[in-house]
Amino acid sequence: MPANVTDPLTEAIQHYLREVYKLEAAGTRATTTSVAEAMEVSAASASAMLKRLAALELLEHIPYRGVALTDEGRRVALEVIRHHRLLEQYLAETLGVPLDQVHEEADRLEHALSEEVEKRIDASLGYPTHDPHGHPIPDAELRLAPGGSYRTIGSLEPGEASLVAHVPDGDAELLRYLNGLGLVPGNRVEVAAHAPFGGPVTLRTDTGEHAISRELAESIGIA
Repeated sequence: MPANVTDPLTEAIQHYLREVYKLEAAGTRATTTSVAEAMEVSAASASAMLKRLAALELLEHIPYRGVALTDEGRRVALEVIRHHRLLEQYLAETLGVPLDQVHEEADRLEHALSEEVEKRIDASLGYPTHDPHGHPIPDAELRLAPGGSYRTIGSLEPGEASLVAHVPDGDAELLRYLNGLGLVPGNRVEVAAHAPFGGPVTLRTDTGEHAISRELAESIGIA
């Protein structure tokens, strides 16, 4: 751990590192603006925290690109993500918590989870590789399962079908909407039509035929 880190990392620091990691994983520049949007804070607040994280040697500034996690910053981020996604899977699979509620509940619990309880949850679930939203869970060595297809519903041609692999996880209202459309991991989806000029995508699921925005279609991964 960097010499500057002498106290346990606060929840805010852990959340920032997690969001920077997610931006990097998505191929998005982790700039002050993008981090502020991900954390739902002002640019000034994000800028102050990013400077603090740089002083702690958890990230570094990259000229003209924003910030990037250091090796230690990445390790902390992956540990937080492991706790969070294991808890999501446990809440969904064992306790039957609805998909749209597990993210917020896991946010409350992830920082209190001990390493011993983490191991027991992992074993009781059979060492899952993905959470209920379809996102990979780092293993005990903080390794991620090999990536699968990066295609989205938006890439399907009319008449093509596939299985939903992953959905956005941070918006409870969106998840309730997707659940009503039958767009949850493991469900079959078939594209019926693409409207021209960037119009909506019409698709079929087990709940019927629906039209969704092109942007939303591009945010839902398929197997």
